[in-house]
Amino acid sequence: MSAMSESLDELDTPGSLGEKAAIFREGKGNVSVLSSGPALIPLRSPFQPPGALHNRSTAAAAAALFRGNRKCREGEEMQMDLVPSAFPDLLPSECLLPWTKNSATQPYLSCRASPKSQLCLPPNTGVIKVYTEDNSSRAVEVPSDITARDICQLFVLKNHCIDDHSWTLFEHLAHLGIERTIEDHESVLEVQSNWGMDSDSRLYFRKNYAKYEFFKKPLDFFPENMVSISSEANGLMNHSELIQTFLNSSTCPEIHGFLHSKEQGRKSWKKFYFVLRRSGLYFSNKGTSKEPRHLQFAAEFCDGDVYTLLSARKTHGAPTDYGFCVKPSKSSSARDLKLLCADDEQTRTCWITAMRLFKFGMQLYQNFIQPHQKQKNSPMRSISENSLVAMDFSGHRSRVIENPSEALSVAVEEGLSWRRKSCHRLSHGSCSPSQSSLSNIAIHMAQPWFHSKLSRDEAQKLITQHGLIDGVFLLRDSQSNPKTFVLSLCHTQRIRHFQILPVEDDGELFYSLDDGNTRFTDLLQLVEFYQLNRGVLPCKLKHHCARTTL
Repeated sequence: MSAMSESLDELDTPGSLGEKAAIFREGKGNVSVLSSGPALIPLRSPFQPPGALHNRSTAAAAAALFRGNRKCREGEEMQMDLVPSAFPDLLPSECLLPWTKNSATQPYLSCRASPKSQLCLPPNTGVIKVYTEDNSSRAVEVPSDITARDICQLFVLKNHCIDDHSWTLFEHLAHLGIERTIEDHESVLEVQSNWGMDSDSRLYFRKNYAKYEFFKKPLDFFPENMVSISSEANGLMNHSELIQTFLNSSTCPEIHGFLHSKEQGRKSWKKFYFVLRRSGLYFSNKGTSKEPRHLQFAAEFCDGDVYTLLSARKTHGAPTDYGFCVKPSKSSSARDLKLLCADDEQTRTCWITAMRLFKFGMQLYQNFIQPHQKQKNSPMRSISENSLVAMDFSGHRSRVIENPSEALSVAVEEGLSWRRKSCHRLSHGSCSPSQSSLSNIAIHMAQPWFHSKLSRDEAQKLITQHGLIDGVFLLRDSQSNPKTFVLSLCHTQRIRHFQILPVEDDGELFYSLDDGNTRFTDLLQLVEFYQLNRGVLPCKLKHHCARTTL
């Protein structure tokens, strides 16, 4: 990980950054979409069988194949190539990932020695295909040791996204109806190698604000009635030190509570008392007893991962929608899943988070602090940036604004002036209500937090995908009243919906969340206000849900 951090710093050098920028401007950074083909791309051409060289024609073909491969390694184009490239726009990893290892020493091979041979790739490389929520996708050739964080950094740079450390790679197994977060340190090609050849498995790139939120607010993720913390040295520990107990191997935290479980080969679900420890997951065959003779082993995490059930009721007949499971890493069969179901979202989140901590431990904390450490080690702002001052050009002569309060008021005034200018350009005079309404529609339609014709269920799904933490929100059209809007907001791992009503006063149209007590001329003003003030909402607006296109 430290080697990756050092190589990431090379992005700031003029040479490498300039070369990458030139590649992107020329359009070479746009990786082609794989419309068909196998899920896994073979990394080397098939070998000739041992007995094939006894035949003269076969020997000649093998010699031609060797000569063709040698020419390809020398960078010469083969004249006998009759088959078009399966991936004409596929870029080598060094074009997109300047920080990967050995990218400069491993040439990109794009030869096809014969019509039956496959695409030649450099040693220790593979091809992955990444999707977003709108099903846009990109295929990328990557080295074998690339991690999920590397892939996220790749697409953040390529799509000019703001890197707030919440971008995440997800493993989506549609044939099983399950999904999980791929941890930042995990090898992507290793994850992909566990997929079945005929399975509908995908990698998704999107934000997950809750990925490391339990390090910041552990009490929100671990209800006190579900956690028991003890240590041989200190006895009972303070509940606020919960995360330290998960990271410290000398302590023995324990998660316990009731879960619904589905037995193998049966359609019915039964409720048992489960206990989660470092050694694995257990259930009690006698009420809530934790005695060793009453606990039966259910699952372990050394060679398995915890997934979320996408449609627990519909796909697996679960009693609630809060399902999750433990799947062995090397298995892609539904019969190997340990299916579980909680009564609410908070309970499910507690179990999943604890399983992640038990499996990866200190590695998760290192993943969490690494981006913040890199920011601390980044160079300070340049002298030219530190010497910037606020200027006033409204009079005949310019002047420096030395009063901080005056500088702030000028900045706010300039930030709002574009609204008035757009209104004046539209009306060439005073704004009529219809013209003002048209201008307001144009304002919020261009915002990333606005999702026009999104249903209630789709809004809940999108917010859930972005992480159920306080302040995740989006705005959408109301399905029941076409003239109104809805604010969908997450608070305490629950999603609530607030109606935004239009209010007309003296011929002017306003928007309000509190029956007209607080009014806004457009939805952008409304969002900006509640990002700074809680008002009638249970919490401030913090993280908006946005769709990303690759």
